[in-house]
Amino acid sequence: MNTSPIRFQKMNGLGNEILVVDLRGSAKVFGSHEVAGIAARPETGFDQMMVLYDARTPGTTAYIRIYNADGSEVSACGNGTRCVALSLSEATGTRDMTFESGAGLLTVTVGGADEITVDMGEPKFGWEEIPLAEEFRDTRAIELQIGPIDDPVLHSPSVVNVGNPHAIFWVDNVDAYDLERFGPLLENHPLFPERANISLAQVVSRDKIILKTWERGAGVTKACGSAACAAAVCGARKKLVERKVTVAVPGGELGIEWTPRGRILMTGPAAFETEGALP
Repeated sequence: MNTSPIRFQKMNGLGNEILVVDLRGSAKVFGSHEVAGIAARPETGFDQMMVLYDARTPGTTAYIRIYNADGSEVSACGNGTRCVALSLSEATGTRDMTFESGAGLLTVTVGGADEITVDMGEPKFGWEEIPLAEEFRDTRAIELQIGPIDDPVLHSPSVVNVGNPHAIFWVDNVDAYDLERFGPLLENHPLFPERANISLAQVVSRDKIILKTWERGAGVTKACGSAACAAAVCGARKKLVERKVTVAVPGGELGIEWTPRGRILMTGPAAFETEGALP
């Protein structure tokens, strides 16, 4: 029986707490309660846990399973992918790598700890792809609001799938709203059968957005890479910003480019905090 301890690296992407666990060569699978227990411990607490397994597709570096702090599994995490890439780059010297997750293949280029670029793939705007529980032909602004009908507090979000479902509410000031209050209500709204990440987005200029995000299964986070991608492409789609923008989140800034080919490129930093073994 193999009783070797499971090693972890505690990292962060703009303050988004990431736990990286390399299980390549192992058949170990974490259950949701086990994941939630790891997240609850101070030394291993995380927003997302990135678990690496042996590659399933030839030419890829690893298959990644991604967990939120509540134990739920998700398909994409941009900040976590940058952390994984930096970890492997530091260990092997490799700068270009491709990972596979539930969202498909993600290619990454490590230019340094402060310049890691992830190709997040193509956004999905169809209501059934996001998914939504009912049909909306135009997902640039759907009928959803919080508050009185004649004077809603939040309304008409843009929705998109960037590896996971996102709803972006466009506001004049992201600090004027209690996201911790509204986030859980909107995340679990019946319109989102798979729940959704909820963001408040403030357009500062044609090339800058300020963003705050309630991440499904994790709560308010300092940074959510896929939410930054979602805000950038939805803003461009609504003609609010250009296709290359800076997205400022509480933990720092990310560069997002929606290329002419329709791919989303996210560039930002990652950092090491500590390492150890799971109990």
